Amino acid sequence: MAKLKVLIVDDSAVVRKIFTEVISRQPDLEVVGTAPDPYVARDKIVQTRPDVITLDLEMPRMDGLTFLKKIMHYHPLPVIIVSSLTQRGSKMALEALESGAVEVLAKPDGACSVGELGAQLVDKIRASAHVRFTPKKNSEPPSPATKLAPLTQTTDKIIAIGASTGGTEAIKEVLLRLPSNAPGVVIVQHMPPKFTTAFAERLNQQCAMEVKEAQDGDSVTTGRALLAPGNFHMLLKRSGARYHVQVKNGPPVHHQCPSVDVLFNSAALSGGGNVIGVILTGMGADGAEGMVAMQNRGAYTIAQDENSCVVFGMPKEAIRRGGVNKVLPLSRIPDEIRRVLSASPS
Repeated sequence: MAKLKVLIVDDSAVVRKIFTEVISRQPDLEVVGTAPDPYVARDKIVQTRPDVITLDLEMPRMDGLTFLKKIMHYHPLPVIIVSSLTQRGSKMALEALESGAVEVLAKPDGACSVGELGAQLVDKIRASAHVRFTPKKNSEPPSPATKLAPLTQTTDKIIAIGASTGGTEAIKEVLLRLPSNAPGVVIVQHMPPKFTTAFAERLNQQCAMEVKEAQDGDSVTTGRALLAPGNFHMLLKRSGARYHVQVKNGPPVHHQCPSVDVLFNSAALSGGGNVIGVILTGMGADGAEGMVAMQNRGAYTIAQDENSCVVFGMPKEAIRRGGVNKVLPLSRIPDEIRRVLSASPS
C-alpha cells in the first residue's frame, strides 16, 4: 500500500523537525516536505502532491487561514490545523474549520509536549485519508422559525449529540434548524480546550437556541444547548424533574476527553426514553457503545449517513453494533428530530 504523503507547514523550525521525526517513524506515512510559510508551501504542493497538509495559522508573509482558503479553492485536499491556544488562535481555527479544514489540534501551552502533539497528529493524518470533499452548496437560510407546538409535548425530552471530524459544521447545521423552544441539547464535539469556548460562542451568535460551554451543575432546559468543554467529560444527570450536567476530570475514553460515550451512557441512565440520540461525522468508535445503551433504554437514535459524513467512522460503528433507529443524510436530521418530538405523547 502506498504511503500517505504529508506536507508540514509551520514557521517554527522546532515544530517542523519534531513533526517530521514523529510522522516519519510511521510505516504508512511519509513526510514529503516542510515549509516555513505559505509561499514556500505553495511550490511544494505542486512539486510533491501531498495527501495531507498540516498548517499553522499564524505565520509570516501570509496567514494560514488565507492560505487555506486558496487551497480549498484551487486544490482541495485534507488540511489539519495546528493552532495556538489563544483567543485569536481559537477564532481563526473555527473559521478554518468552516473554510474546509478537517481537524484542529492545539499547539502545546505547557499541558503537553510537542512530541505528544505529534502522536495525536499521526492519528488525525490517517483519518484524513478517508475524508470526502463535496462541493459546497449555497447555504439555504435556516428554517427553524416555527416553534414546536404544543411545547408541553417536549419539555421532558433531551437531545444528545456526539461528533468528531467534520462535526463543527454538522452540529451547526442541526442547531440552526432547531427552534428557540426546542428541548435541552447536550453536545460532545472532540475539540481542545478554548476552541470549545470559541465554538460555543460562535454557535450562540448564530442559533435561535442559547448555546454555551457547559459548567458543572448547569441546568439542561428548554431552549438551551450545552457543549462539553475541552479536556473535561460531561455527563447528563437527573435530580427529580430537573436535568443538569456534571462536568468532571477523567481519563480519556477512546483517546478522547470529552468522550461521546461518557455523555451517551449517562444519557441512557438518566434520560432513558426521553432522549433523542444523534451521532454525527467523526473517526473512530466513540459513541457507538453509548448509542446501543441509549437505544436499549428506550431512546430514539439517529446516525448521519455515509454520503454526508466527512468521515464515516463513528456513525458506521454505531450502525454496525445495532444501536441506530434511523440513518439519514445530515440535511434531514433536524426534520427527523422535530418529527419525533411532535409525535411524542404529552
